[in-house]
Amino acid sequence: MAERNRRKMDHQQESAKTTMKKTFLTPASRNVVMRLPLGFGLAFASTFLRLNGSAADVNLGTANNYAVLAGSTITSTGPTVITGGLGLTPGSAETGSPVVNGLYDIDNASAVTAQNDLTTAYTAAAGLPSDQNLTGQDLGGLTLTPGVYSFSSSAQLTGTLTLNGEGSPDPVFIFQIGSSFTTASGSSVVTINDDGSTTPGISVYWQVGSSATLGTTTAFEGTIMALQSITADTGATDLDGRLLARNGAVTLDDNVIAAPPAEVIVSGVPEPQSTTVIAGVLTLFPLVVGTLQTLRKRRTA
Repeated sequence: MAERNRRKMDHQQESAKTTMKKTFLTPASRNVVMRLPLGFGLAFASTFLRLNGSAADVNLGTANNYAVLAGSTITSTGPTVITGGLGLTPGSAETGSPVVNGLYDIDNASAVTAQNDLTTAYTAAAGLPSDQNLTGQDLGGLTLTPGVYSFSSSAQLTGTLTLNGEGSPDPVFIFQIGSSFTTASGSSVVTINDDGSTTPGISVYWQVGSSATLGTTTAFEGTIMALQSITADTGATDLDGRLLARNGAVTLDDNVIAAPPAEVIVSGVPEPQSTTVIAGVLTLFPLVVGTLQTLRKRRTA
């Protein structure tokens, strides 16, 4: 009889626990789960999506030695000044009288090596995963943070494109353009909020699927790697970067081109921005703590 009563009491206690779980704990946990997607979504977005925006520098190899590199011809009109070297191959026709401060390699072994390295860099840049597709948008008026931006076809810059380095010592911007790239007259690319130690254009890369044209008086930053030709129209005298054409010509007209120093490639793996990671973790931590406290209080209530 005593054993029967003990079993009955155990059954009643178990039933009470089940009822409490169904009545209080299960709905509470469900409510918490319903709230988790928003909180955790925001936290993960701030943490991991920004990590995708941490692009790696493109290794130009010996193409770093040239401010101008072409495949077929190089034509210069007016008092063009090139700081950083001039290279040409497999073509050999260089016309005009640009002032070249640096290497001068016409259809020789150095130029061949540079073209091979350019092909490798072009392919690497084109193969990077895109952080944001900007197809159909004019780059003018946009402010972008470090990352990889893609256009499935042509790209246009009318006005000013602002590249916000977000305080990074080495903000990297890579643009993947499916076909042509054109800037309107008077357009510009400017970098803001780097840590002050970087050279303009040093970590900005433009991978162009056909040809690029910089309009008159364009002020530009970055290395253009074009599959075909590159044209810098009259008076584009503030070009901080490189004009590297794989197969076609480079045409210059009263331009001033200054190649930045060669970027030091530490690793082929993109390095996350530590400040962004810390900010994301700090955003996530209070949400986790708050959720655990809510569950604990409701279980003990």
